[in-house]
Order: sequence, then C-alpha cells, then structure tokens
Amino acid sequence: MPEVLIVGGGPVGLFTAILLAQAGVDVEVLERRTQRSPHSRAIGIHPPALAALEQAGVVEQLLSAGVKIPGGVARSLGRTVAELSFERLPGRHRYVLAIPQEQTERVLAERLAALSPTALRRGETVTAVHDLGNEVLTVSGSGTHRSALLIGADGARSTVRDAAGISAGVRPYPDAYVMGDFPDTTADGSTAALYLEPDGIVESFPLPGAVRRWVVRMPSLVADPTAETVAGLVTERTGVAVDSSNNTMLSSFTVRRRIADRFVQGRIALVGDAAHEVSPIGGQGMNLGWLDAAQLVPLVVASLAGTDVGLGLRRFNGERRRAALAAARQAHINMILGRPLPGPVLAARNRLMGGMAGVPKVHDAVARTFTMH
Repeated sequence: MPEVLIVGGGPVGLFTAILLAQAGVDVEVLERRTQRSPHSRAIGIHPPALAALEQAGVVEQLLSAGVKIPGGVARSLGRTVAELSFERLPGRHRYVLAIPQEQTERVLAERLAALSPTALRRGETVTAVHDLGNEVLTVSGSGTHRSALLIGADGARSTVRDAAGISAGVRPYPDAYVMGDFPDTTADGSTAALYLEPDGIVESFPLPGAVRRWVVRMPSLVADPTAETVAGLVTERTGVAVDSSNNTMLSSFTVRRRIADRFVQGRIALVGDAAHEVSPIGGQGMNLGWLDAAQLVPLVVASLAGTDVGLGLRRFNGERRRAALAAARQAHINMILGRPLPGPVLAARNRLMGGMAGVPKVHDAVARTFTMH
C-alpha cells in the first residue's frame, strides 16, 4: 500500500505528490477526472507560490510558457487612476505569472510521472474514507485503498473533509461575475488592467498567445453567457473593442467563502480548496494550496520516519488557517472595491486611491498585499 494517498489530482494535489515523491515517499493520487479540463479559471501564480514551486523543479517550464505581469493599472471613465509596479518586491520573482491552469496541471503531471510513473490514477471517484487509527481506508470505484496517511486535495466540496467530520461553514457573497478569454485588442501588453466603473469593475489580464482574460462584475449570476454578451459588456463599460468571434473560454460564477474548522484530523490532512475556498477575485486560492503543501509535506515525511510532529501539525493548522482567513479578507476588500458606486462617490474614492498610490510606502505595501507577500 502507498504510504500517503492523495485524493484530488488538480494543481495542489499534483504538487503535493511531487514533493512527497522527491522525498522518497511512496505516494498515490486518486483523481476522478479522466483527463485534464481544457477550461481554466485559475491563471495567476504569485511570487511566494513560484518560490514554493521551485522545490518541484517546474518553475522554468512554467515561466517559459506563461506571461510575466510586472504590475497593473487602474482606470475609470477613460482616465488612469493609479499604477502599481511589482519591481520592488522582495525575492527573485517580481511579477505575477499568468498561465492557464490546464497548462500548469500538464507541467505538474509530467513532473510527477517522471518521478513515479504510476502515481496518478485517473477515473477514481472516492465515495468514503475511514480513519482506523493505525491506517486509513479510502473507498473508490476500483475498490478499497489502504494508506498510512491521507491528504484531501479534492476541492471545495471535499469528500475527504466531510468523511473526516470536519466542519466548514459557507458564507455566500452577493457578487457575481462573467469572464471570457479573447484575442488581446489592447495596448496593455503584459500589464493587468482594472476598470473601476460606475456599473462595477472590469478586470483584464494577459495570457499566453496574445490572449486577454476579461472579468466583469454583474448584478446577478448570468446563467448562459455568450461571447457577444461578455464582449458587449466590456466595450460598454471600458470602451475597449473585443473580438467576440475568437472567444476561447466563457464562464459565470458567484462567490462564497468556506474555511475548514481544522486542517488536520487524525491521519487525515486537508490542503487547497478542501481546506479553504476563497473568492477567486484576487487569484489566491490555488496559490494558498501550494503553500499549504510546502508546509505540510516536511511534517508528513518526518512523521513517516517516526518523528513526533504533533507540535508542527498544530503550527501548520494555525498558520495555514490564518493565511486562509487573511486571503478571504483581502478577497472581500477586492470585491467591495469592484462593486457599483454612484458617480460622485466613485470619483471621490478614485481620487483617494490615486493619491495613496503616489506615496511610495503605501504603493509598496499594496503591491505586497496583491502578490501575497
């Protein structure tokens, strides 16, 4: 039997498995999807996560495939409100890397296959988990899997979390968004752009292949968005013409927060969205999961070697929950900034933002906040 079983073969589960395999741990990953999804919501990799991913030996591949975002610009009613640069960030990576999640998963899956060719098992839907005290039994369509430890990386509706009896209260937000990927018709290049408009924010991020992602704040969920609808909303609010005939992705979503009461229970640990679901506005979720794994894996390795890691696990639980709560608060602020405002109130807020962005210490603090430093 594997020493560690991971449920969930998305970016976080794959990264966790890579770190374990590199440490010589016998690891297996059960993933319900039979193949990677071509649709990509998560696109931004922040500097602390890039530093963590260096441990897996995949950063150079990701950098060659992605777009480095060196900063952003905020606009409103056709005027620049503020500019944000990441050039004074600490560390090697003074940018956010934009790359579709499907490509990130491919790079991680290939790295895991090079380390352990049979570790990733697709088409495995987990239906039950039983912590017996001395081992964990995990039930899927192919049978029962025994392991010394189990890590749940199976998303916001985590079967592992529920089976472990870990509570995770849900807080819904009134915010809704549509988004789509279109050919880049702007002159912004690798810069991110935020349009702070009276009817709500429009966000714009570069992607590889001269593509740009547009995210539009809506008053309610749009059930079946079309390329024409999203392109029309972008043009109406920002004045930017978007080529709707070459759209490559469409999505609509609402927002909620869900943070587990604890991330460790017996022989079971949670990472990623299984432990914490935060608003995607700000792009922190996947990054949080990688940072979870980077802190958890050394404890798992030490535990398998017979070391008492009780104190370390308590520290992991406390620090990662605090990180998740901080990310949720920041996402909440991001959503508030993007909500509709009457013209005079919007203008006053924009003047305040512009003035604050011109103060170097404030500018640098905002840059660190938006890049998860």
